[in-house]
Amino acid sequence: MKLFTKSLLLVGALAVSACTDPGRFGGGAGGFGDGAGGLNGSVNDPRSPAYFQQTVGDRVLFAVDQHALSPEAMAVLDGQAQWLMSNPEYTAIIEGHADEQGTREYNVALGARRANSVFEYLESRGVASNRLRTVSYGKERPIEICSTEVCYAKNRRSVTVVTAGLSS
Repeated sequence: MKLFTKSLLLVGALAVSACTDPGRFGGGAGGFGDGAGGLNGSVNDPRSPAYFQQTVGDRVLFAVDQHALSPEAMAVLDGQAQWLMSNPEYTAIIEGHADEQGTREYNVALGARRANSVFEYLESRGVASNRLRTVSYGKERPIEICSTEVCYAKNRRSVTVVTAGLSS
């Protein structure tokens, strides 16, 4: 049994040591990618959806029963428009959301107005309309579930989801 245990440990050590060459996939020090230092697709890659979501910002918030864009929302959307213009291989689905107050029908319509406000703003900043799509979820996809204003405020939003090549 002692020889078997040593053999198993040796095989395990060899297997682990075989995975230590960071350049084995041709991506430089980071491993994967096209020579971009392993950043391809990460939050540190300015061309990636992860970067868009975390650094540029993928959502804007709205006031109660409103679909008008605040100055803060416009600043985020300016960044989104710039990113989309610099990355023409991506399209965007703009999701409109509402809090749980009100009827389902009202909130679906309000979510649609919010998504449309974002669509029109991005289009006014030069993003081609065939690269943008809207969808309303109303109150059906909350990110916070509780009956307080703090939760409601987070759910009154529009989310821009970038994806590769859905333009028509």
